[in-house]
Amino acid sequence: MRDRSLLRGGPGHVAAAAALTLRIAAGTAVAGPGISASTSGSTVTVTTSSCTPVGGAWGTASLLGPGQTGFAQGRRAALTGTTAGQSAVWRSVRPGTYTVIVVCADDMTAGTQSVVVSAPSKPAASSAPDASAPSRGLLDRLGSRVKANGTMVLAMGGALVGAAMIVTGRVMRRRSKPYPL
Repeated sequence: MRDRSLLRGGPGHVAAAAALTLRIAAGTAVAGPGISASTSGSTVTVTTSSCTPVGGAWGTASLLGPGQTGFAQGRRAALTGTTAGQSAVWRSVRPGTYTVIVVCADDMTAGTQSVVVSAPSKPAASSAPDASAPSRGLLDRLGSRVKANGTMVLAMGGALVGAAMIVTGRVMRRRSKPYPL
């Protein structure tokens, strides 16, 4: 029995699968006519100006991951834009090699292109303290943590300075009195 599941998606899907097969067989990473795919961090964007609107829709783009061979298997996104250009965006894409296929609303394949999403680079260690690192705070005698720039710390410091001034004043007053013999 023949599997006709690929034919259910329409002629555009068959053309997209054929174009993908040819691209894989050729082993090249050239873009199809009229599409441009790019990455920025974990975001993949595809742009084209090849599609014309049909019933208010421009078409659909699909992001195929490793092991995915059909248009319907990928993460699909609707094309948006104007007659000057249409685009689709996928966010939070994991690192790896992907294939982008664009099928216009008239079931014509605008093109295919491979893109590589790189893992985010780790920032270089610096000798300066990290401003985003949380403060460990001050540890009081009871074991609680208090923010170093909080009102509580200022009040505690003021109370300590006030107590020290009172004690110093009393000691100085005692020393100024004559001692009884």
